[in-house]
Amino acid sequence: MFQEIRHQVAGQGQRIARTADCLATLDVLSALAEIAHERDYCRPVIDDGDRIFILEGRHPVIEAVMLSERFVPNDVLLDTDENQLLIITGPNMAGKSTFMRQVALMTLMAQMGSFIPATEAHIGIVDRIFTRVGASDNLARGQSTFMVEMMETAAILRNATRKSLIVLDEIGRGTSTFDGVSIAWAVAEFLHDTESCAAKTLFATHYHEMTELAVTRKRIKNYTVAVREWNDQIIFLRKITEGGASHSYGIQVARLAGLPLEVIERAREILRNLEKGEYGEGGVPRIAKGGKRSDAPVSPQLQLFDETEDPLRKRLEAITIATLTPLEALNILDQLKRMV
Repeated sequence: MFQEIRHQVAGQGQRIARTADCLATLDVLSALAEIAHERDYCRPVIDDGDRIFILEGRHPVIEAVMLSERFVPNDVLLDTDENQLLIITGPNMAGKSTFMRQVALMTLMAQMGSFIPATEAHIGIVDRIFTRVGASDNLARGQSTFMVEMMETAAILRNATRKSLIVLDEIGRGTSTFDGVSIAWAVAEFLHDTESCAAKTLFATHYHEMTELAVTRKRIKNYTVAVREWNDQIIFLRKITEGGASHSYGIQVARLAGLPLEVIERAREILRNLEKGEYGEGGVPRIAKGGKRSDAPVSPQLQLFDETEDPLRKRLEAITIATLTPLEALNILDQLKRMV
């Protein structure tokens, strides 16, 4: 009897497979329809354009599990004309990563045929979504967190096209400050200047110096996560606004994380000394302890741009105007312009 039943089922194998496939499709579509109805998703407009516009977008997972507070929606506009690369600054825990991931998730959901958690959306089809988010290492292969980060970034730069969407979260954080900001800066310039891979990009960073790129690159825009300070504490507003962050509120975040009070107070003391420019011999900052100054050296990589070593200033001081010929003056002017 078993053999007979198996034979009969095998004879209807293709029909059963087609039925299972249809039921699976129906299951997926009905689940998407149900969630879209329950959570007030919108129907996105999909086309072959190079523009991603989302009005009041939300993270589909986080908004479902957040019970203690209301999820704050955010808008985004990415294109290949004026808003190709968005540099996003702001403190940790403020919502930079959530914002970038929700844009990638909504783009993916829209292309698979789903409604998305937003009020309105117009999404141009992308060929790939590249992400460099989080920290990881590969001890078995002897690869550090920074090495893995660089390998993934290299793969993105090799394979991205103008139709891609790229999400980069804090490139260069796994190495020294100078190296990190240099790599992050160069990656951003490459994504903007290289025509073949000028992809729509969300670039989160703690290197506030990178906001200067918006001055020299027309398709780079600065955005930050709004915060408010109150009674020496920070309140995360979770809202993405235009502009750059002035500082990272690292000590306040450490306080929220539960670091001992004496560590927090000591960190504030050191920060005040560094901001006042209290330096010892050789330009090394003095770190006060118990009201007394210490000449113990600390890392020299505290300030990225040292005004005393400004090459433009040095070049100007070296010029003897009285002996310059008109041709020499023009050549020097051209050199100065290139230095700027």
